Amino acid sequence: MCSTACTLRGMAQWLLIHDIDCGRPPTLMNRLLAPLLFAAATALPLSSFAVALDAPLVCNESGHQFIADLMQQQLINPKPSHVESNSINAFSPTPDAHLTAFGFRVFAVVGFEKDDPMFRVGDGEPVAQSAYGAVVFGGDDKVKSALENAGSTAIVHHVAPLITAIFCKRN
Repeated sequence: MCSTACTLRGMAQWLLIHDIDCGRPPTLMNRLLAPLLFAAATALPLSSFAVALDAPLVCNESGHQFIADLMQQQLINPKPSHVESNSINAFSPTPDAHLTAFGFRVFAVVGFEKDDPMFRVGDGEPVAQSAYGAVVFGGDDKVKSALENAGSTAIVHHVAPLITAIFCKRN
């Protein structure tokens, strides 16, 4: 699947190459239009789907609301990529989505809501009635500091070196 930026780049290249392939030099219009398309393509990836998840990660909503909003905006894949034994469902961002949390790039989002058909149930005890969060690229201490500065009550979990989970839950 090609993003909007990829499509614009392709159109700009086609405009320049098409005339050459036909044995004539690029027209003045194509020479003017191609750089504009390249400029638009360069600007789009940074702004087209950049979404900060800071507000919901202050832990003021339910797991259902958090995941449903991201699905509705087509920022995450609708089916979980992994389900933990504690019923936490992990969802991958869509290829064109650029999700951040408190300045850190989001690797995955997680969520669960008890008795909600949107979520699959693991084979163990659910972690909470409702839980959600994000897995980010960043060290534990830096992520914890960013959460404290934002006034978030989220829990910070070490996942792996430089990979940290930001987690909100309700009982």
